[in-house]
Amino acid sequence: MKAVVLAAGEGVRLRPLTVTRPKHLIPIGGKPLLEHVLLAIKSAGLNEAVIVVHYMAERIKEHFGDGSKLGMKLEYVFQREIRGTADAVTPAEPYVSDGFLMIYGDLYVTTKVVKAVLKAHKGEGNPASMAVVPVQRPENYGIIKLDGSRVIDIIEKPKPGEAPTNLANAGVYVLPTSIFEKIRQTSPSPRGEYEITDSLRFLSRDHPLVAVQVLPEEWLDVGRPWDLLEANKRVLNNVLLKVNGHIEDGAHLVGSVEVSTGARVRSGANIEGPVFIGENSVIGPDCFIQPYTSIGEDVKIGSACKVENSIIMDKTRIGHASYVGDSIIGRECNLGTGTKTVNYRLDGETIKITVKNEIIDSERTRLGAIIGDGVKTGANTVFTPGIKAGPNSRINSNIVVQQDVPQDAFLRLKQEIKKRKKD
Repeated sequence: MKAVVLAAGEGVRLRPLTVTRPKHLIPIGGKPLLEHVLLAIKSAGLNEAVIVVHYMAERIKEHFGDGSKLGMKLEYVFQREIRGTADAVTPAEPYVSDGFLMIYGDLYVTTKVVKAVLKAHKGEGNPASMAVVPVQRPENYGIIKLDGSRVIDIIEKPKPGEAPTNLANAGVYVLPTSIFEKIRQTSPSPRGEYEITDSLRFLSRDHPLVAVQVLPEEWLDVGRPWDLLEANKRVLNNVLLKVNGHIEDGAHLVGSVEVSTGARVRSGANIEGPVFIGENSVIGPDCFIQPYTSIGEDVKIGSACKVENSIIMDKTRIGHASYVGDSIIGRECNLGTGTKTVNYRLDGETIKITVKNEIIDSERTRLGAIIGDGVKTGANTVFTPGIKAGPNSRINSNIVVQQDVPQDAFLRLKQEIKKRKKD
């Protein structure tokens, strides 16, 4: 059996991180999000996958190649336009035979989820199968209507209080090749896209489609910036971390910590795991790295810094006496001495953030900054909670950033010098 992995979308809700990379290559726990999906597929016993690509397709193909580094065989097909999930799977038709796994490439899923869907497909009559997961707000998802375990309808984002269940479509399926004929019968949705949920509704009328309930902790839709932090936390809780780098005398590591080859933890540094430190990075001296922090390759964190529950990407520099909390810092950033990402409101309320030009509630009381690639800050820059900074923006010293910074912008304080009049 082959897997078809949908990895064509940009991830607009994850901007500014996706301005310079597809969302599937955002690192969590030291590996791109898509790599975690592929490893879950491989651990479930499938070694061949077709990846559907579009946005920055060459970046994905360049990173994964033929899949040999993962012990897999990977092929790529191109979706010409972004026209929905049903349209995305269509180019894979010539590559698959009856009974294939289909999975969204922007999920955090464990191997258990993939195995459960495969097992259900192998039941009596070889039914199509799909993972479903209980959610707290059904109105935000495609909700499954069931007759026993059989899917009889899928209601996209029902009105509050009108959902037949709290079970959401989890984006992991085993499907027969007859799904392609159902896709050809599918009409565009009100937003002009061809949705796989509509095609599945057609399929369920003449082919058994069973729901497989999975645990919420085994699955996460990674669609918003704070979802990356949650996915990073789950990865670090579930991987074996080991020390291959150099730990200086006087440094202290507690719990599960990975120090990759060529990395160095300097004297006086305190690290509380789980923490991942990539190759050739230098940490400290005299800094404090707290749990659920992932640090990329060739990162330098200066003295007297504190970093907690954050993702810091490759080749970034964090000047001494800085604080990074509940934040995502892009590649090749340079945070000047004393830069602070404030992650908590004074009134303790949940933090709101602008996503796709709409202010939404993250429902988190702790959320710092989301900083794109190549951002540079001067000394003592302060980001208030939930602020985003676009790639290659420049922020001068001593500025409190209280609104999102556009890509390539330059923020500075305007000084006014007045000549004193003689007394």
